[in-house]
Amino acid sequence: MRYLLDTNVCVDYLTGRFPSVGERLHLASPEEVCTSSVVVAELRYGADKSRHSERNHGLLDVFLDELRGLDFDFDDARTFGRVRQDLESKGMPIGPYDMLIAAQALVRNLILVTDNEKEFRRVEGLRVENWRRG
Repeated sequence: MRYLLDTNVCVDYLTGRFPSVGERLHLASPEEVCTSSVVVAELRYGADKSRHSERNHGLLDVFLDELRGLDFDFDDARTFGRVRQDLESKGMPIGPYDMLIAAQALVRNLILVTDNEKEFRRVEGLRVENWRRG
């Protein structure tokens, strides 16, 4: 694996709003791309609160069938603690879900693909790419 997709990138792909995201995703081999169980939880929540919940869950099912999923494990939890402590000590916290996702990318040495660069670049050692820019 090489890339971990953040929630906003998955939404970009599913909506087709940023064609460059779909282009990059199709260029990568299936073995290179994964997402987090935390991202899936955020996506499911978004589908549940949408007006077209059933349709959106169906689209998610198809999309997720093509992706490898990463469960959050004890190594991720340990890294999460370090990331949270570091960010809080610097007075630069980010969202709790973002810290969980960042921890998974760090543990596995993955590049996090996100449009939320401002927050994620605060995490020391985390590699970030933005596929919206092509």
